[in-house]
Amino acid sequence: MRPPLVLTVAGSDSGGGAGIQADLKTMLALGVHGMSVVTAVTAQNSLGVQGAWELPVEAVRAQYRSVVDDIGVQAVKTGMLASAELVETVAELLGSTGVPAVVDPVGVSKHGDSLLASTALESMRRKLLPVATVATPNLDEVAQLTGVRVESEAGMREAADAVLSFGPAWVLIKGGHLSGDAVDLLTDGAEEHWLRAPRHDNRHTHGTGCTLASAIASQLAKGRSVPEAVADAKDYVTGAIASGFALGGGIGPVDHGWALKRDLTPGAPAVRC
Repeated sequence: MRPPLVLTVAGSDSGGGAGIQADLKTMLALGVHGMSVVTAVTAQNSLGVQGAWELPVEAVRAQYRSVVDDIGVQAVKTGMLASAELVETVAELLGSTGVPAVVDPVGVSKHGDSLLASTALESMRRKLLPVATVATPNLDEVAQLTGVRVESEAGMREAADAVLSFGPAWVLIKGGHLSGDAVDLLTDGAEEHWLRAPRHDNRHTHGTGCTLASAIASQLAKGRSVPEAVADAKDYVTGAIASGFALGGGIGPVDHGWALKRDLTPGAPAVRC
């Protein structure tokens, strides 16, 4: 049987920890067929981003149409889009595809390197977020998009309302930058789901946001509801963070294959994949 089909529209991370590399690893681990549209190429390792080059709009559009028009797709995830022109092009393509779209509004890398031009923020707000089934900003991206700065869990509702005002069906405010348990808020403005997980003492967390968004898209492609998809994705990424490993001289990646390794261990508890 053919597995569900998921497309990532994102940048390439040469170090393999984030971007389309993380997306495709996540999709494989969760039992879907991953496909990719490369929007930008980065020279990147565990220490940071040494360079980034966006692809022409024509190349991005051609990749997208090539995959969708022949193979088809059941969910799309977006990541690094770099420029206003690329943001608007991807928004147009998503709007005509009619499948769930998970928008990770990538603004900066784990190391603080800018991955989105300041001139693209308005396009992100007015063009891309309105076509998102789920938007997944972290707290830095919330501040970048809305001006709302969250200092504690109590401020996450205000952040969610601010992002929802731009039009996504659901928003997942990721509270990983706060202290205490890793708590996220999923809401569509009417219902709320608070997702909590223990915070693991592991600094090797490169690719967390890409991995989470790809896991959500994978579960949506399987037919899960948004709350179910996000809860399952949260379980998966929590395990990936716990198993993150050192790589190079800086921040290592999460372990996208942790659940597969665990499934091979006799007596290990099952994971929802």
